[in-house]
Amino acid sequence: MTERASTYEAAGVDIAAGERAVELMKSRVAAARRPEVVDDASGFAGLFDASALARYRRPLLATSTDGVGTKVDLARRLGRYDTIGHDLVGMVIDDLAVCGAEPLFMTDYIACGKVVPERIADIVGGIAEACALAGCALVGGETAEHPGLLEPDEFDLAGAGTGVVEADALLGPDRVGPGDVVLGLASSGIHANGYSLVRHILATTAATLETVPAELARPLGEELLVPTRIYARDCLALAEAGLVHAFAHITGGGLAANLARSLPGTCDAVLERASWTPPPIFTVLQGHGAVPQPEMDKTFNLGVGMAAIVPAGAADRALALLAEREVPAWILGEVVPGTGTAELA
Repeated sequence: MTERASTYEAAGVDIAAGERAVELMKSRVAAARRPEVVDDASGFAGLFDASALARYRRPLLATSTDGVGTKVDLARRLGRYDTIGHDLVGMVIDDLAVCGAEPLFMTDYIACGKVVPERIADIVGGIAEACALAGCALVGGETAEHPGLLEPDEFDLAGAGTGVVEADALLGPDRVGPGDVVLGLASSGIHANGYSLVRHILATTAATLETVPAELARPLGEELLVPTRIYARDCLALAEAGLVHAFAHITGGGLAANLARSLPGTCDAVLERASWTPPPIFTVLQGHGAVPQPEMDKTFNLGVGMAAIVPAGAADRALALLAEREVPAWILGEVVPGTGTAELA
């Protein structure tokens, strides 16, 4: 019996496809660059000139890592790969912005069942575009082919980012006090949290990705893939103007739980549910899935992608600055004496 020769390609890994993906994404990645980036001829590492930090008196490096959860499954099912990278950058870089850190650079990791060069280039191209919007560099990444573990059309992605903030400019709960005002910064939609519940609703009801709800006037799948709004530069603009005490990135756990993380143990945040109307996508999902309101509150951002806690006397100026930057925002609530909780009233 003649045994067949074993090769990497026979095992399901296509090195040539990986190399073509790298070539396809090069020009798009080049757009996500900062002056401090130093080219590494070997390509094994991303280099960043740390001498740029010499202008800081006491620079604190901030780091964050995240993924986009099961939203990747909807991108796969719809065959749309150019927006999911925006979600990754939003999840990673906007976490850095919460403490007032300027994002410096980011790396990404994509695992897939089969490398399809055009698909990988679209994903990474989206990451690069979003990095440019956030003002950070995309200095490297990795695409890994996992045949046998993932189906050929399956993929997942994650990323890590690094930023810097002056120690005495660090934002957070210690700056927050009674009388502060909570601003809501509008989300672009669901962003990248709660998609396991979304998929459950799609699997157990008559709703499909092709359904066109009257409230949306476009297919549900198209609405669900709307990319995450990226707030980093808007948050930094508020911080540089001295108009903010703390931020809360509204991701998994919902508005109240995430905002509570930015409160001291001596304060509560009372939020007015009547101060805004959640975008229609949330009403559609709640209606199709018969989702109780408490479940909606703890699963989705409900239209608030970022919250800013600002001094009472700075609220109008902060709202004006956000309006100039074309970020819809409003007064969401106030900070009162308490025990470190946030509540939707």
